[in-house]
Amino acid sequence: MSRFRSAALALALGLAPGVAPAQVSDDVVRVGVLNDLSGPYADFAGPGSVVAARLAIEDMGGKVLGKPVEVIGGDHQNKPDVGAALARRWIDTDRVDMVIDMPNSAVALAVQQVGRERNRIIINTSAATTELTGKQCSPVGFHWVLDSYALTSGITRAVMRQGGKSWYYLTVDYEGGYAQERASEVVINAEGGKVMGRARHPLNTADFSSFLLQAQASRAQVVALANAGTDTVTAIKQAGEFGLTKQGQRLVGFFVNITDIKALGLPTAQGVVSVDAWYWDQDDETRAFAQRFAARHQGRMPTQYQAGVYSGVRHWLKAIEAAGTDEAMAVAAKMRELPVQDVFTKNGRVRADGRHVHDVHLVEVKKPEESKGPWDLYRIVATIPADQAFRPLNEGGCPLVAP
Repeated sequence: MSRFRSAALALALGLAPGVAPAQVSDDVVRVGVLNDLSGPYADFAGPGSVVAARLAIEDMGGKVLGKPVEVIGGDHQNKPDVGAALARRWIDTDRVDMVIDMPNSAVALAVQQVGRERNRIIINTSAATTELTGKQCSPVGFHWVLDSYALTSGITRAVMRQGGKSWYYLTVDYEGGYAQERASEVVINAEGGKVMGRARHPLNTADFSSFLLQAQASRAQVVALANAGTDTVTAIKQAGEFGLTKQGQRLVGFFVNITDIKALGLPTAQGVVSVDAWYWDQDDETRAFAQRFAARHQGRMPTQYQAGVYSGVRHWLKAIEAAGTDEAMAVAAKMRELPVQDVFTKNGRVRADGRHVHDVHLVEVKKPEESKGPWDLYRIVATIPADQAFRPLNEGGCPLVAP
């Protein structure tokens, strides 16, 4: 980063050269893991994200600047007002220093605004909207794992180059789904493809029959699922029952997680293509971490978002150590300055807009005969470099980015 850009970022963060950071706020440093504990997003985040946060704290010795670190968890119920109210209570009453996770983009945007108002670090690991690092970016807000650009652009381009030129979208009816759809459509238009139509469905839909019939009738080559969690699982299962893939349509999931594939089983999910930021069976280090996690979480392997919670918490704690304080603006500056190196990524970095950029993987679900164990579900088809996986810094419209 140039000296000019460093100075611009320091000013944007409210830091002046030579000003000593504030002291540690109290005798305990607290992390609030805010997510969906019992709804459609509980499997890929939920209680497992709390487990991941605790593992990160353990790996930092359980303390930062000599003070103990605690974790609390809460359920936002996929309601922005509930999530924002809980975040305010945590910060104002329970003295929480950082809030992390937030699957559901509407909730994530609401909580990020609370962090801006209350001067508290907010790390969004599970939300999809790029608005978190776009026009609604925050000096104390970060987006850690994937976003709608990373989830959709690479996979859309790859499928189009394999012949999938016409697309139909099944989109969950809130901002996270719209963002996935928009990012994919930009690529389709740029690559000379065609959008045949779209159907919007409510969150936590049990019956996709009417939406799938519309997708079939469109005769699109590709049916793209711009949703997540149990909605994705249900849609893939019912698409198989309706015979979409047997009739030649290809099924692409923008927000597919390993827990979704495990729930579906390989006979149903084989061949589904998606993007994943982190897979437990990449190397010896990821396998060792996954086994530790599984021992705490009913034998389940961590998802990319749970691994992202681990990484986000650990990087935040390292930034507190480097800053010598838990004051949010000072910690935010160190989070942008320090490289991200842990079990999640070896070459991560945090940009001025708060976007954590890192390599991501194009994955394909294995056939049953290719799997060697209950969680051996993916084949990594390609690795998309960090500078190609995420939206260019100058295209987001974040006010923190120097012109």
